[in-house]
Amino acid sequence: MGKYVVKRVLLAILTIFVISVITFFAMNAIPGGPFNKEKATSPATQAALEARYNLDKPVPVQYVLYMKRLFQGDLGVSLKNGREIKDIVGESFPISAQIGLTAALVAIVLGLILGSTAALMRNRWPDRVIVFLITLITAMPSFVMATLLLYFFCMKLGWVPAFTAGSNNIVLPVIALSFSPMAYITRLTKTSMLDALGQDYIRTARAKGVAQLKVIFVHGLRNALIPVITYVGPMIGGILTGSMVVESIFNIGGLGSKFVSGITNRDYTMIMATTMFLAFIMVFANLVTDIVYKIIDPRIKLD
Repeated sequence: MGKYVVKRVLLAILTIFVISVITFFAMNAIPGGPFNKEKATSPATQAALEARYNLDKPVPVQYVLYMKRLFQGDLGVSLKNGREIKDIVGESFPISAQIGLTAALVAIVLGLILGSTAALMRNRWPDRVIVFLITLITAMPSFVMATLLLYFFCMKLGWVPAFTAGSNNIVLPVIALSFSPMAYITRLTKTSMLDALGQDYIRTARAKGVAQLKVIFVHGLRNALIPVITYVGPMIGGILTGSMVVESIFNIGGLGSKFVSGITNRDYTMIMATTMFLAFIMVFANLVTDIVYKIIDPRIKLD
């Protein structure tokens, strides 16, 4: 296990390095710059700004300078407002994390319950209802779901107040973020449960008189969790950083919206910081997923 973890950590470092190279050179390859405005800046002012942020140097040199600062824990400052990037991330990520972790928990719990119910009630009315609802949710884009929730429950009915940064009214953003992954987890759970319940060890357990609940939840569900965990790891990583579309619709102000504004404003340091942060979370989530495999099923060999 220890050898495998070391190998994965080294691979994770290489992955993040490759992502940083691709992101840095790709964003610098796009015409224009962060100081290009509708109202033209004087050449002297623009030259001074570029010199201040090392944008007057060749792109490879800029990358080396950026990575040196990054290794020292310096994420740089925003090219638009001059604020420290670490302060912006420190303010916005807790908002995304609060909503994202809640949405991930809701998606996992409801997905496992609905998927198990659909598998156990196969071809009965609960299964048909669940399949219909899951198909409907899957076919509906997240921005449509978020817009409908905001329109009906906040504006028309007034049951749920709109979300604002620092408030606890996270119901609608959580629902909008959790519906799509919940639908996918439900389908995975149903398929895996149907496969697990048809295995020989399930028949053997039932023949030995093992309680039905133990057969379902200890023997069946435990083995059905493997493909679900494969999806849950990257899903949590993606939700934690916030959905850019959902955050924009609800005006959440989390990390996802900062990433969007960074791209719109050509804020290079913001783009790099949010991309690297997202890459780290995704790589870490995948590493934890592989380790959880071993805990769920000791037969899995990690080489």
